[in-house]
Amino acid sequence: MSEDQLSYKPIGVIRTAFESPDGMPIQPVGDTAVEGAVELKEEYADGLQDLDGFTHCILLYHFHASDDAASLKVEPFLDDEQRGVFATRAPQRPNPIGLSVVKIESVTDAKITVNGIDVVDQTPLLDIKPFVPEFDVPSDVDTGWLTASESTIHSKEADERFL
Repeated sequence: MSEDQLSYKPIGVIRTAFESPDGMPIQPVGDTAVEGAVELKEEYADGLQDLDGFTHCILLYHFHASDDAASLKVEPFLDDEQRGVFATRAPQRPNPIGLSVVKIESVTDAKITVNGIDVVDQTPLLDIKPFVPEFDVPSDVDTGWLTASESTIHSKEADERFL
């Protein structure tokens, strides 16, 4: 398959109370009480079978509300220094794909109600994967430049730098 043949189409939409990134939690752990909904197109509803047995899922989505200009160097929310975009979670990326791990509250028909969402309303959903700690959480981890305290990560909100 050539690069020209790559294409992704949304399988649904993510619904939240956030009309823009400004003031939104910068990561799902920033406000675990924020509720949202993942609404799949009807043709994908059968794919939700058995997801209700998991407590969390990974959402992959298109950063539709961020500036289209990709930058290879950005100043991330938890730092005041320029960093390589691939060492950050910044939305201005060569391929504007986001990832969030959210808590599943319920799965009904073509809808997942979730908590801990950090996504702008009407965000196009690309994929859903179950979160499995044994697969997704390595035991020996270094976090590079990111030395923010847990309290900083939990209280930081997005600002205008990535609008």
